[in-house]
Amino acid sequence: MPSPTRDWLNGFRGFVAESRRRSPLPDAAAGTPAWNAERSILATTFAGMVATIDDLRLAWRSRLAAAGSPVEIDSDPAVVLTTSPAGIAAVQDVLGRGDDLAVIVGDRSIAVTEREYRLWCIGHPDELYRYHVNVWNWVKTRVPSQRWAEFAPHALGEGEAFWLHREGIAGAGRLDRRTCRLWKWNGRHASLLEACVPEKGVSHLGGPGAG
Repeated sequence: MPSPTRDWLNGFRGFVAESRRRSPLPDAAAGTPAWNAERSILATTFAGMVATIDDLRLAWRSRLAAAGSPVEIDSDPAVVLTTSPAGIAAVQDVLGRGDDLAVIVGDRSIAVTEREYRLWCIGHPDELYRYHVNVWNWVKTRVPSQRWAEFAPHALGEGEAFWLHREGIAGAGRLDRRTCRLWKWNGRHASLLEACVPEKGVSHLGGPGAG
């Protein structure tokens, strides 16, 4: 039986493979302390997200049913995790633990960068999320100085920087959300400052190109 979701996802996988052949992702084995800290933050969030995969799928089905979508829509969506290169390494960490997490996620998931997701969706749009759910999880490690005044209660010392950890869901109806957390990086380790800060300049794709 034809599967529009699998066609969309398999095409996406081929597109990503070719993109990375031309421009490989950074080597995770050569990660800096900042890279490793970012990777750890993202792995923790991703592990928690895995536990909600079935709920996401159910909410996606309920949303499409309520909208009266055609019956040829697949019963399960693709799950597109939009993240950074460090986040892609974090996904590999989590799914490689051998505790059946890969089975829970299944074969309808893909971890990609924001750029890969945007470029694919330009030619193969799914703005109504008929084929996929987007789960984003990434850390903005270069926060514009224009935003520092908002975080005045958390003074930065020499060599320290703010990080914004953004994560959320789109396409799952009642489970859609977006969250932004404030962290501080001191060159050795990251510490959580605020569990919820305002989002600014984030597109509907939730991507790290925003401010």
